[in-house]
Amino acid sequence: MKVDVLTLFPEMMDGVFRSSILGKAQEKDIVSLNAVNFRDYSGNKHGTVDDTPYGGGGGMVLKPDPIFSAVEDLLSQTSAPPRIILMCPQGETFTQQKAEELSSEKHLIFICGHYEGYDERIREHLVTDELSIGDYVLTGGELPAMVVIDSVVRLLPGVLGNETSAITDSFSTGLLEYPHYTRPAEFRGWKVPDILLSGHHANIEIWRREQALKRTLQRRPDLLDKMILSDQDRKIIKRLQQEQQESRN
Repeated sequence: MKVDVLTLFPEMMDGVFRSSILGKAQEKDIVSLNAVNFRDYSGNKHGTVDDTPYGGGGGMVLKPDPIFSAVEDLLSQTSAPPRIILMCPQGETFTQQKAEELSSEKHLIFICGHYEGYDERIREHLVTDELSIGDYVLTGGELPAMVVIDSVVRLLPGVLGNETSAITDSFSTGLLEYPHYTRPAEFRGWKVPDILLSGHHANIEIWRREQALKRTLQRRPDLLDKMILSDQDRKIIKRLQQEQQESRN
């Protein structure tokens, strides 16, 4: 996969791109990560990329020409049609399902804005997707882009040491993930559940499924409404709900 990030602050990407999973993914030639300063495409000696909004109002608006020129330059270097993603508060809320969808692409281009916003023609005539990471406003699109890139790249084959890690992550199955434990078996009087020490893998899988359902019911019950649940899942949820009700009484 090739990932390009259009930004006025490419130095923000350096540490993230070189570190941890993203750094290792590049070392393995699984992904290429590239930050592009679209100020270089301003076309004027002052490097101006923004201007005041037509009709008045506060703030500055990013001009269309530098961003169009930067994207078109990137397009000239590739044959694979990219997904061009605008990071903005008005965009579709980013989810694990969206990460899985984007992980099948060969080329992603992220556009990170600053100031008051983008010229609307960028949104209407250039991008394929608009993404938001939540209902709040940040200084720019760089941090949201990093979040999306990390989430997507870790799903690529060969990136994680254990290929089942991404499959069983929270949200990948539609549920929050079950609890994890490691050595020591007892720490400060807190013991690992006996079932995990039993070596009975079928029973462990049943326990993990129940714990995932329980955690989702407690913390994100809205996720259950979107899932296709088995009859056994429904029985477990009904029992857990009864237990919750009894604990309140």
